[in-house]
Amino acid sequence: MDYILLILGFILLIKGADFFVGGSSSVARLLKVPAIIIGLTVVAFGTSMPEFSVSVTAALLGNNDLAVSNVLGSNIFNLLVVLGCCAVIHPVRAKETLLKKEFPFSIFISVILLLLNSDFSISKVLDGKGTFVLGRMGGALFLVLFFVFLLATVKEALSSREQQEKTDEEYEVMSPLKSCIYIAGGLAGIVLGGDLVVDSACSIAEFFGMSQTFIGLTIVALGTSLPELVTSMVAAGRGENDLAVGNVVGSNIFNILLILGISSVITPIHLDITAVYDTFILIIASVIVYAAAVSKGEIKRKEGLLFLAVYAAFFVYILNR
Repeated sequence: MDYILLILGFILLIKGADFFVGGSSSVARLLKVPAIIIGLTVVAFGTSMPEFSVSVTAALLGNNDLAVSNVLGSNIFNLLVVLGCCAVIHPVRAKETLLKKEFPFSIFISVILLLLNSDFSISKVLDGKGTFVLGRMGGALFLVLFFVFLLATVKEALSSREQQEKTDEEYEVMSPLKSCIYIAGGLAGIVLGGDLVVDSACSIAEFFGMSQTFIGLTIVALGTSLPELVTSMVAAGRGENDLAVGNVVGSNIFNILLILGISSVITPIHLDITAVYDTFILIIASVIVYAAAVSKGEIKRKEGLLFLAVYAAFFVYILNR
């Protein structure tokens, strides 16, 4: 039965992502807002819903390891696998504003997460023993940064509307009602599909005796990142590169600031040294992807293959540690 639910979840994710991208792109054009803004907000939040549900539920149940490993694993997966697959399908070009603002901001908050996860103590990290705590103050800081990010994004959207109105491009758009139906139906499919995939995959993984930490970093992270993967790949296939990249960067920002922010405010999150290592790996992955995007103006197929190879190495590392 778990295998049937897994397949059904994938189907819901794929069709839901198709509807969601179509509706979101239509809304962006109806509102005369660049698609990248929609990708950084509406689409990013929608595709982050599975992570939000899993991590907040884990925090409420006191299963903090799952909450953190889910976010870290999802963000690494988004950068290396989602963008890697998109680049293999079609070279991905990111807008200059994304590379100047949102992407560096995502790296910045990852560094803050590393400092908070390590309790600002290099000696504790080098010692490799004991526990670390992501407390309520750190969570509150993340929530403040999240609202600052939202306000800045909305301000940019409003300033971009006038410029968008001056373009001569003609787009085929759906009616407002149809666009909303597509977004609502697509989001429902994404969330339900993600839940089915995660639940069934966890049952299968536990049947084969995998650890909870490994499940959080791999099965749950992969399952909750499937919306980002499918949505971005559909967007890349349609040539909506801004939506694809904006979705990944926006989702990573949402995952750290909103999801870990709320989770740690609910209850302080106690971590072991592996969470600090994984945060450091996230920063390295972010820098690698950012350098590739900045150096040549786009992420080409060979870079996409490199990202997938790096993720494979990361997978082997967490499998054997």
